[in-house]
Amino acid sequence: MADTDQTDGRDNRRSGPGGGLLMGRPFGVPVYVSPSWFLVAALITWVFGDQLDRVLPDLGPVRYLVSLFFAVAFYASVLVHELAHTVAALRFKLPVRRIQLQFFGGVSEIEKESETPGREFVLAFVGPLLSLLLAGAFYLGMKAVDPATVPGVLLAGLMISNLLVAAFNLLPGLPLDGGRMLRAVIWGVTGKPMAGTVAAAWVGRALAVAVLLGLPLLTHTGLLGNRTEEIGGMDTVMDALLAAILAAIIWTGAGNSLRMARLREHLPELRARSLTRRAIPVENATPLSEALRRANEAGARALVVVDGHGDPTAIVRESAIASVPEHRRPWVAVSTLAQDLTDGMKVSAELTGEELLDHLRATPATEYLVLEPGGAIYGVLSTLDVEKAFVKAMARPQS
Repeated sequence: MADTDQTDGRDNRRSGPGGGLLMGRPFGVPVYVSPSWFLVAALITWVFGDQLDRVLPDLGPVRYLVSLFFAVAFYASVLVHELAHTVAALRFKLPVRRIQLQFFGGVSEIEKESETPGREFVLAFVGPLLSLLLAGAFYLGMKAVDPATVPGVLLAGLMISNLLVAAFNLLPGLPLDGGRMLRAVIWGVTGKPMAGTVAAAWVGRALAVAVLLGLPLLTHTGLLGNRTEEIGGMDTVMDALLAAILAAIIWTGAGNSLRMARLREHLPELRARSLTRRAIPVENATPLSEALRRANEAGARALVVVDGHGDPTAIVRESAIASVPEHRRPWVAVSTLAQDLTDGMKVSAELTGEELLDHLRATPATEYLVLEPGGAIYGVLSTLDVEKAFVKAMARPQS
């Protein structure tokens, strides 16, 4: 099961909706179960139930209840794995947006980057470590029960599954934990986090190709322990489908890691001052045509409504201006097109990088008033301009 932990400080506005079923908030972090989990739980119940029928044929239909319990217990193990990442992140004062249990494992969405390669290594390693410790605990439990009983079979299954989770996630390619550990090592050696990300991401893509081609081959040749004479056409199709899904997850995750790293590399270049459109102050009753004439003369691209004392009260929305036909503009006052200012819509011209993005995320809007440190109007910042800067940063070649 893949553990594609995400370190993502960008677009975090879609937190609750779409996350799935909220199960709780351990350590204050919401845990969601994706609808896709129920599909996998049903698949695990079916497959493990067939295995139980071979080992404990006397169970009858009850074997599917036992299999369902195994599916829930297995995902509880995955949750423990994710909570290990969460506790480590919180220990390093890195905010965790949420944990999501989904189709092929879990995702811990950590909102900021680790400050040092050592912390990055620890943050990645604690997940597989907890899975190994769980496997050891289940192994000790096996020693205390009869292996030919339901508890014995369940403990054996949970031990093996946690070993597989740990082993798979230790593979040295992004977005897996092993890839983050490799990234941390290269970051520590070179002093360049981007170099570690590039190397670990390309290893991740190589792993994706290896999974796509190698997993069906291993199954078909019986190297995974199954007898070749028992492998049918449906088994081959299922193995190929599983390999394709896993490979797609790894390949996509590796690509996303590269893109996010490139964005973080160029994030300091996002400055409120450089992205702001020059604005002129206009009073409430000013006709739109007159306000636009003044803006053109001043070389400005935005309008800010001010009161009689010259204090800003609203921003004239660009979309609203575009919706007014030119022949009606002399009779439309700018106040009818303006959006009242809130404190969150006021941005310091000195904000840059992540501080700027955090401020915009806290108060979503289409335009923001940018102020000088002394409180004077500097201009208007459009979210459209910020998004264009994002795209430009993502498109630039890595350094």
